[in-house]
Amino acid sequence: MGPVHAHPDDRPVRSHRLRRRPRDVTDLKGRIGMTHVAETLPRTPESAATARRLVRIALSAWGLEELADDGALIVSELVSNAVHHARSRCIRVSVTRPGAARVRLSVVDKSMKLPEPRESGEGDVDGRGLMLVAVLAADWGAELLPWGKRVWVELHGKERG
Repeated sequence: MGPVHAHPDDRPVRSHRLRRRPRDVTDLKGRIGMTHVAETLPRTPESAATARRLVRIALSAWGLEELADDGALIVSELVSNAVHHARSRCIRVSVTRPGAARVRLSVVDKSMKLPEPRESGEGDVDGRGLMLVAVLAADWGAELLPWGKRVWVELHGKERG
């Protein structure tokens, strides 16, 4: 497998698992034969870079590189929302492959407040992220969990075969 092209602001950031020694996300390449990869990350802005790498590595390993740019942008937005709105120490980022050319990205946090797309004005610095997600994704949504929520996005690649 060739190199995974990273987002320009993706610098080496260690992933974090509670009660385990942190490790670099790039060692996930050995686990990508699976159809699901997930990491628990600290609820910090720096986790967006780690989440982007997780998405890019998984999509590259699954031969779905055409989804990498949109996937990286979307997961950045979902992580950013969790960092901004949730109040837990950690978030959980998952990349799942439910079909040959379908990928589901999700971010779980402990906030019970569901995301609400909103209109933003010309001078607003934020508020456009979920609209962007809706444009790029084949589908997206959020579901309440007993202890928080999962925000998910589905991307569809080209069918092969």
